Amino acid sequence: MGSEGLSRRRFVGALAGTGAAAALPGCDDAPSPTGPTGAEASRAPSGSRAPSSSALTGPRPLYLGTYTSVEGGGKGIALATYDAASGRVTGTGTLTGVENPSYLAAHPNGRTLYAVSEREDGAVTAIRTADREVLGSRSTGGAGPCHLSVHPGGRWLLSANYTSGSVAVHPVDASGALGERTDLVTHSRPAPGPGQEGPHAHQFVTSPDGGHVLAVDLGTDTVYTYRLDERTGRLTEVAQAHTRAGAGPRHLTFHPGGRHAYLADEVDNTVTVCGYEPRTGRLTVGDPQSTGTGSGTSYPAQILVTSNGAYAFLANRGHNSLTRYAVEADGARLRLLDTVPVEGDFPRQIAFSPDGTLLFAANQKSSTVSVFHVDEDSGELRLAGEPFASPVAVCALPL
Repeated sequence: MGSEGLSRRRFVGALAGTGAAAALPGCDDAPSPTGPTGAEASRAPSGSRAPSSSALTGPRPLYLGTYTSVEGGGKGIALATYDAASGRVTGTGTLTGVENPSYLAAHPNGRTLYAVSEREDGAVTAIRTADREVLGSRSTGGAGPCHLSVHPGGRWLLSANYTSGSVAVHPVDASGALGERTDLVTHSRPAPGPGQEGPHAHQFVTSPDGGHVLAVDLGTDTVYTYRLDERTGRLTEVAQAHTRAGAGPRHLTFHPGGRHAYLADEVDNTVTVCGYEPRTGRLTVGDPQSTGTGSGTSYPAQILVTSNGAYAFLANRGHNSLTRYAVEADGARLRLLDTVPVEGDFPRQIAFSPDGTLLFAANQKSSTVSVFHVDEDSGELRLAGEPFASPVAVCALPL
C-alpha cells in the first residue's frame, strides 16, 4: 500500500474461495445479547463506547471475526463470553460456514449479527443472535469487503469493498434480514495515492448526527461524505476530504460532541484531527501527528474515543501497542500520553464493551484477544489476565 509495496494481502494472505456463503450449522449455548437497544444504541457515536444505563452483569456475548482461508485460520465466527467485571473470556463454540468473516457488526437492537465475507466475490451475511440462524447473504457488488456498519435507524447496512474501492448499501427488514443491494458507488476520483494501484475503501460509517455517511478510502487518501436517502437507499456524494498524499487513511471515529473526528493513517503512521460540519457533512483534515511508536515500522489500525470524550486509544500493528491520548479543547486536540504493550502481535482491531469499562484488542498474528480494564478518570489501561487464544483473530465484537 505504500512505496515499499505494502499491501493488504501481505497482512492477511491470499484470499481463497469464491463460493456463496453457506448456511450455518448448529452452534453453542452462548447467551444471546441483552445490550442496549433501540434509541439507546443508535445514540452511540461510531467507534465510541456506547452509553449504559446500568452495570453489565453475568456472562456477556463476544463474537470474534477471523480469516478462514489462511493457514492456521479460524473455522468461522468464534463464539465466546466475557465477564464484565473481570474481563475473563471463555470460548463457547464456532459459527461455521461464513468464509473470511473479518469484520462484524450488530444491529442497534442486538438481535442480528452481520459479517462480511472478505473474498473476491464479496458478501454480507445476517445471523439472528437468539438461535444463530442465518437469515441470508447478499453480494456487496465488489471484492474484499473489510468493514460494515448499521445505520442508526437500523434499516440500512453499509459495507466497504477494499479491493475494488467501492461502498454498498443493503436494506434491513424487520427481522434483521438483508434485501438486495440498493446502491454501489466506486471511488473513481481522485487518482490513487503514491504506491497505490487503485481505490481501497476501508470503512463506511454514519456521522453522530445521522445526517451523513462517510467512507474512508486508503487508496485515494480521501474521506467521502454522502447523503443516504433513507427511503430509497441511494447515495449522493456531497463532499470529499483529502489527507496528505500517501497517508493511507484507514479508520475514522467521531468525538461525542459531533464536531470533530480522528483519522488513523495506516501508511504514514500518523493520526489526524479533523473538523466536522454536521450541516454540510464536510470534513476538514488537520495536520498529522505522532502515534508515539518511534522510528520503527508500525501501521495504525483503529482509533476509539471514550463516551465522555476524554481519551482516545489507537491500535498500532508492528509496534504492537495501544497509544493513549488525552482529548482536549472540546475534541479539537489530541495530546499523546503514552503507549502500552498490547500483549499480542498485530492488533488489527479494538472495541469497547458497551459500558466502556473494557477494551478488547484482536491480535491477528498471535491469534489472541487481549482485554484491558479502562480507568474512567485517567484513561489508563490495565491488562485483564492472559490474552484469550483465538485463531487469526481480526475483529472482536463484545455485546
